[in-house]
Amino acid sequence: MAPRMEMANADYNVAGSARESDRELWAAHPVGPSARGAQHVLRPWVRGPPGDPKTDGARPWERVVATRPLRYAHHVESILLVPALPRTGRTIGAPIARLAFVLMLTCAACGDDATTSPSVPAPDALGPFAVGHESFTAIDSSRGDRSLPVDVWYPVDPGDEAGAPRTVYELAAGIGLDSAVSVEGAPLASQADARAVVFSHGYGGIRTQSVELMEALASHGFVVASPEHTGNAQSSPTDDFDLAASRRVPDASFVLDVLSARSRDPGDVLFGIDAGRAGVIGHSFGGMTSIGAAAGWAGAPPDPRVSAIAPISAVVDATLQQDTRTGPNAGFTRDQIASISVPMLLVGGTADVGVRIENNRLAFDWAERAPRVYKVDILGATHTHFANVCSIGNLLISIGLGQESWPAVGAEDLLEPYATTCGPDVLPIDEATRLTNLYAVAFFRRHLDGERGYARYLTLEYAAREPVVRFDAR
Repeated sequence: MAPRMEMANADYNVAGSARESDRELWAAHPVGPSARGAQHVLRPWVRGPPGDPKTDGARPWERVVATRPLRYAHHVESILLVPALPRTGRTIGAPIARLAFVLMLTCAACGDDATTSPSVPAPDALGPFAVGHESFTAIDSSRGDRSLPVDVWYPVDPGDEAGAPRTVYELAAGIGLDSAVSVEGAPLASQADARAVVFSHGYGGIRTQSVELMEALASHGFVVASPEHTGNAQSSPTDDFDLAASRRVPDASFVLDVLSARSRDPGDVLFGIDAGRAGVIGHSFGGMTSIGAAAGWAGAPPDPRVSAIAPISAVVDATLQQDTRTGPNAGFTRDQIASISVPMLLVGGTADVGVRIENNRLAFDWAERAPRVYKVDILGATHTHFANVCSIGNLLISIGLGQESWPAVGAEDLLEPYATTCGPDVLPIDEATRLTNLYAVAFFRRHLDGERGYARYLTLEYAAREPVVRFDAR
């Protein structure tokens, strides 16, 4: 039976957030031998040439934007682990063999076709498309008429957005975030087969928790659908942990069913999109959802349409999180992670005390069948550097609701993450957002769209340009 859809305006509330207060952000990270090949480490204090007034002595995030991409490769420290080669005498073959071996290791660690990739739009900027947005409610009749509010962002041909009203992401009655990017009611871009990406929000969160990421992906040609996981959302916190976990992967699969049905309707704005080869990205509990979509989780099998996943700050080992949770759904076994057979991008923050960054190392090491695995550690990022806490807090302040009044308006849960994510002495949220968008766009463009030009951004060499990125790939 085809899924039922009802157009509706979503009822949003101010988002809560995980708790973290780690301020010990900048420390060296020496590296020992990697079990999976060469590894690059960018030390946080490395800058441009000594004495450069634009960069010397600054914090990692304080470099001038105009200097990007950094071109001071000879001042960037890296560690390439190369086993010693046996001496073969004073012949020209020995140094050539050593050079070839180093190059072979470098290529193995850096990903595919990085040196021959064609030029592509920068993944840390908005792409070539304008962005359309709509909200609707989908009813899953196969699960007792389960109702899921969904937001969708999609690419629009430049110029077709002219005159369309800007999107406002409603947080509460009369309070909303104005988008500078997306519009309502614009037609889908004329390109064929825009691929689908499902975003899954955090535990008890909201579906618009990471709108800048969704807008960025849509501007690069993806159709991004973000469902509100009814029963495990801020507006409906009724499910216990295991029930919420059991519904997550089926929710993502149902959203793909809905997109597929809409893609076959010539009168639908999403007519012609490709939901048969999809990506799943999510944050925190939503990151677990993305892993589950490829590995199976909480009783739900993996979805065969899922062709690439990007978990952000996901729990892999249940003991590596702030909350105390037990049971088979509180994390993933090594066998579950090893069953993943699609490319995977792991993103997290080193200052995250809610879900520790070591979770990503486990997933990286255990994902033995995945054809490509990338790990991006953002130095100084907390758990809520991947959500809209700063935009929401700043909006409340701008309309006269100072932090002292947040408990009275239902935003008490915003106080701690706002302090640890948006203050003057932490990694700026704009930099964390830029890096998240950069790697998510490059990853999905490379591994969903097959665009080889984005391979260069998924390399050790490119990571050397980003002072707050610690990168690994295989």
